[in-house]
Amino acid sequence: MLTVALPKGRIAEQTLEIFAEIFGGEFKFEGRELILEMGDFRFLNVRNQDVPTYVEHGAADIGVVGLDVITEKELDIIQLLDMQLGKCKVSIGIKNEDELDWSRPNIKVATKMVNITKNYFANKAVGVEVVKLYGSIELAPLVGLADCIVDIVETGNTMRENGLKVAEDIMDSSAHLIANKNSFYGKKEEILTLYEKIITVVNDRNR
Repeated sequence: MLTVALPKGRIAEQTLEIFAEIFGGEFKFEGRELILEMGDFRFLNVRNQDVPTYVEHGAADIGVVGLDVITEKELDIIQLLDMQLGKCKVSIGIKNEDELDWSRPNIKVATKMVNITKNYFANKAVGVEVVKLYGSIELAPLVGLADCIVDIVETGNTMRENGLKVAEDIMDSSAHLIANKNSFYGKKEEILTLYEKIITVVNDRNR
């Protein structure tokens, strides 16, 4: 049996639809259900940020999670496949009337993605002071808590509605299939068989 960690919400639903397309039947978490067992699979319904942790520590053999989370957490896992789900960008947002001034010696940034932010600003050779927030990040520049934000952007509507604009994109992100290293070698045939079936569906959908 393969244990699969999925992030709660739309990505989990879309991933389970792929499994249903491959294996038939209905793959669906009911209500507040956290574990779903179907055939040769056990699915875990966990927080997005926790998926790679479950996989890295072997509580799940494989998982589906955004590239932004993988990059932020810098964990020791195997990336198998871009599933082309949940496409978005990690971007820098500033107030509409502001411009991003890279000549400044130090920029104050509000974000939940501390490592991505520090690495990006370090590559620009600009000092950064990170204010870690867990929600309503768009508020930070409006009340003077930060000069700008680094956040996930899908359509840009949330920023626009709060008087912000995208100043620069840091990276593209989408949901990736990942594997625990020990599981990959111990259950290689099962994982690679599933991988081949998933990649066929993903490619067919994106033709």
